[in-house]
Amino acid sequence: MERFEAKIKHDPSLKIQKVMLILQILLRILGFAFSLGAVWRILTSKQVLFLGFAARYTYSPSMKFFAYANITGCATSVLSLFLVLICFYKKHLDSNKYFYLFLHDLLVLGLLVAGSAAATAIGYVGKYGQKHSGWEPICSFVAKFCHKVTVSVTLSYIAIIFYLCLTVISANQSRHNIRV
Repeated sequence: MERFEAKIKHDPSLKIQKVMLILQILLRILGFAFSLGAVWRILTSKQVLFLGFAARYTYSPSMKFFAYANITGCATSVLSLFLVLICFYKKHLDSNKYFYLFLHDLLVLGLLVAGSAAATAIGYVGKYGQKHSGWEPICSFVAKFCHKVTVSVTLSYIAIIFYLCLTVISANQSRHNIRV
């Protein structure tokens, strides 16, 4: 029975492949847009208080990592979008290309999760403090800055959801096209 199943070619219809490519293009555009929004919000998050005290994302290494992770995710989204568009016009995407897209999406997903987790941890301390360590909450003093960072992290988490979907789609397409 196994030999019979192995000899059957798994040939997905052309319509399903087109739908999957269009879905990938849409998800990549949305991932790019939300990553770009997160980058824009974090780069413009600055609040100056009295006596020259300012809150900027550059003061925290975790926030800088968050910004760089989203910039990298945004740039590689554009690159992968062009590659998928080129393959869309060729009307064929074999399993090797899907596997490389899977690896790309998985790496970007991991990078965005790491950056967002770092920013979330620092944001939590900024909002609620850490009484045992003696860190007081600062968001009551720099509410505008904290709001911008919160919006930026939220946009990044939405981009993570899109990249999670892309990773699942790429892995699924790679698996289906490999069967011969």
